[in-house]
Amino acid sequence: MTSATTLSSALPVEHRDRLMRLAREVSFEAGTRVFEEGRRADRFWIIRTGTVLLDLHVPGRRAAVIESLGHGELLGWSWHYAPYVWQLGAEALSPVRAWEFDAGTVRVLCAQDAEFGRSIATWVGRVVAHRLQASRMRLLDLYAPYGSGSPA
Repeated sequence: MTSATTLSSALPVEHRDRLMRLAREVSFEAGTRVFEEGRRADRFWIIRTGTVLLDLHVPGRRAAVIESLGHGELLGWSWHYAPYVWQLGAEALSPVRAWEFDAGTVRVLCAQDAEFGRSIATWVGRVVAHRLQASRMRLLDLYAPYGSGSPA
């Protein structure tokens, strides 16, 4: 993922510090399903160590792995947009240590402080745009006729 979407470069220092005051340390063993597509999105994480795979349910087939995430990357963006339902699934590929955030608390802070809210929205929007492009390219790689997946 580009540096513009990792926490260390996506938010101004004061907003990053404010967000990090809400963090709770968590860990996931390899093979743990962190969240499931279609379920309630009430939290999100920033990965400290390890790798998480994002996947997409494909009817009649095994879930398609869309992207792998690592250090400093946002895991989960569906918490930011109503109806707050995961659009992808996620599984720990290796042991993962992460900072976990309560989505409702962060949304309240965003509503109370427009500048903070704008920073969070811009960051999450960049992540969504990146993941949408990654999903598109991966699905074209997997299922499109040869030669149809070249970016325009």
